Amino acid sequence: MNGVVVAVSTSPHHSFAKENRESIRLLEGLGVEGDAHCGKAVQHLSRTKATPEAPNLRQVHLIHSELFDEVRTKGYEVGPGDIGENLTTRGIDLLALPTGTRLHLGETAVVEVTGLRTPCSQIDRFQPGLMAEMLDRDPEGNLIRKAGIMGIVVAGGEIRPGDAIVAELPPEPHLALGPV
Repeated sequence: MNGVVVAVSTSPHHSFAKENRESIRLLEGLGVEGDAHCGKAVQHLSRTKATPEAPNLRQVHLIHSELFDEVRTKGYEVGPGDIGENLTTRGIDLLALPTGTRLHLGETAVVEVTGLRTPCSQIDRFQPGLMAEMLDRDPEGNLIRKAGIMGIVVAGGEIRPGDAIVAELPPEPHLALGPV
């Protein structure tokens, strides 16, 4: 499973959207340099109140641009960085990756997948009704979260649009992604 980086985005503020950049730098054990969610301990505002010392398993947010194509057919306009992701991808089924997958990005960066992003109500403030498009149900009625995946930086480096993404699966048995 390989793909490509479509866009890279950051924000120094705890804002919903992130600004597209020419490149971003991943810092080992911390996240995206200059991003509000960069740090060893949890940085998401809703989580810092409850567990401020918890490890930051959400250092990097990745989302597949195919989701933007899907919601566009339903009348929504969503582009890279619009719903808070750091890396927008194409050609790799992020949601199908098992926990612990290592994504090799650019020349040296490696992100280890920790879990699924749980979409929040801010998505509906961005575009009313969009939150419902970020969720689905499988044939058994189980909830499917489509708003991307989260990871931690295990090797730093610079990433640019056009960089390859190479997925290295963990040893079996594979664990399905759950929310983090």
